[in-house]
Order: sequence, then structure tokens, then C-alpha cells
Amino acid sequence: MKWLLVFAPIALLLEHFAPDRTLLIFATAAISIVPLAAIMAQATSVLAEKLGPSVGGLLNATFGNAAEFIICLAALREGLHKMVMASLAGAIIGNILLVMGIAMVIGGKRWGVQRYDVAMSRSLAAMLTLSVISMIMPAAYRAVGPAEAAAIDSVSVWIAVVLLAMYACNVIYTLRAQPVANAAHDAPAAHGGHGGHDVPAWSPARAALVLGTATLGVVIMSEILVAVIEPATESLGLSPAFSGVFVLAVLGGAAEAVSAILAARSNQMGLAMSIAQGASVQLALLIAPLLVLLSYFVGPGPMPLVFTPGLVVSVLLAVMITNAIAGDGRTDWFRGAQLLTVYLILAAVFFYAPGAPE
Repeated sequence: MKWLLVFAPIALLLEHFAPDRTLLIFATAAISIVPLAAIMAQATSVLAEKLGPSVGGLLNATFGNAAEFIICLAALREGLHKMVMASLAGAIIGNILLVMGIAMVIGGKRWGVQRYDVAMSRSLAAMLTLSVISMIMPAAYRAVGPAEAAAIDSVSVWIAVVLLAMYACNVIYTLRAQPVANAAHDAPAAHGGHGGHDVPAWSPARAALVLGTATLGVVIMSEILVAVIEPATESLGLSPAFSGVFVLAVLGGAAEAVSAILAARSNQMGLAMSIAQGASVQLALLIAPLLVLLSYFVGPGPMPLVFTPGLVVSVLLAVMITNAIAGDGRTDWFRGAQLLTVYLILAAVFFYAPGAPE
């Protein structure tokens, strides 16, 4: 995908010389984020391999969803709170329905029935259920009765702190629970890392330089993308909810999607599922609460941890079907098709009835 990097300078030139071409700017910036995110994943894998299992697992946890975080942070600075929430929910849905679905279909068509560690999957499924609870309660609190903005903000901050503490416990538990011999291979994936990538033969210094450069590139492209996303998506007839759930989310998770699909194609379904499920866990327990706390210092005002009813229901249904399908230690192409069916149904609802999900 590295040849796609040519779209980064094109986006910069268009922004400078043709700022009115919002659709072209949006398209070129969006495409350029995909290879940049993949390069970040490769550099992170090199550093994780060199620094050992514990530090490597934490490093992969930190940068596993870096592209999604940077895009959401850029939107947060512009005060696009609804789009941030839609993007976070969309990334969670995309990982466990779209990414896992494609991985199961491709892996199943090539290998038939594939096996994975049931204990690992159930642990991640429990964390996903906890994530749904954290999404339902603030929305329910606001829906039950009239609540002042200050009260909603206080509830959001409290839940954000609790979720960050829970995520820290998850990282510590996973690193300690895995055998040392397998920790370097499995730990990063359990936290949403990119274990499916080929690790380049780079020195740690080069990997750090590449990681920093690619991160800067994602920051710049995200700023450009967010600045034009509203007029660009309006010209395409897309609602803000659809843009967040099915456009920004897919762009930010492109590198993880490639990792999981390649792992499934190599008959490593356990790794593929841990990448997809682990990334969703990290988004809900780390990225979302971190953005809530950062909103007090970035952007026009605090962002409450309140998802719209449509987003809550969508994530709930995605987690339910995922837990029902991925609970017995085996997958095949038909189960993947079931996940993709739910994803397409949700996409149709958000596209054709943009007011309903909000």
C-alpha cells in the first residue's frame, strides 16, 4: 500500500491551491491515511519485538488505534462531538463485524473450519460487554429524566476514569497471564496491536524515526480531512452519522483490518480475532474515555460520554451477534457471512434513514 503515499502531497497541494475542491481534498487525504497507518503499525511491531514482551505489549496497546485517536482528536478540536462519538462507535462495530466477518470468510474459504482459543475470545467478549454497559448508562441517565449538562459531564468524567483504570487492569492481567515464551507474540494482539503485519528488518532507531514521521503524517492528513469532511460528505449526500460510523471509522481501522485478514488467511484465526476484538476493547476503554478527558483542554468545550440511542443499539447488536458466533472455538466462512450481513443492515439504516440512528 506504500504507493498510496503519493496522495499525501496531492492533498497538501489541493488544500493550498484549490481549497474549494473539498471532495478531492477529502478523498486524497483519506486515502493517504491508510498507508500511513500501516507504516505506523510496522514500526510499532519492530519496536515491540526489540523491547521485549511487557514493554512491547504496552507499546502496541498505545499505538494500536493511533490513527483512530488522531482523527478523533482533530474532530474534537473542531467541536465535532457527534462525529467523534459516531466514529468511535463505528470503529467498534467495524472491527467486530466487518473485519472479523471478512477474516472469517477469507480464512474459512481457504482452510475450512478454523480454531482459536476460547478462553481468550470469551475474555475479550466480556470486556466488549462491559464496553456496552459504559455506553448505555450515560445515555439512559440522560433519557430517563431531564439532567443538567453539568451533571452529565460529571457522570462522563467519572465513568471515563473508571474505564481507564479498567483498561490498565486489562493490560496488566493479560501481560501477566500469558506465558513468557508466547508473550511477545500474543500480548500485542490482545491489546489491539498489529500482530498480523510482517515485521521489517529495521533497527530500533530507524523504527522510532519512521513511527514519528508516519504519526506526524497522520496528524497533518487528519487535520485536512476533518476540515473538509462536512462539506465533502454533504456533497455526496451522506449524513454526519453515516460519515462518522462508516467513513472515518473504516479509514482509521484500515491497518488493523489488513492485519486481521492476513492472519486469518495464514490460518491464525486466534490472532485475527484478538486483533479485531482487542482493538474494539481499546477503543471503548481507552480511546473514548481519554477523548472525554482531553475535551476539557481541547476544543470549544467538554464532550460528554453520551452516545445517541441509535449508536448504542447498533453496538449492542454487534456485540450480541459476535458473542453468539465466536464462543465455541471454531469459525468458518458462513459465520463470517452472518457478521457481514449485520454490518450491511446497519449501514443501510444509517444511509437511508439518517435521522433514525441519531
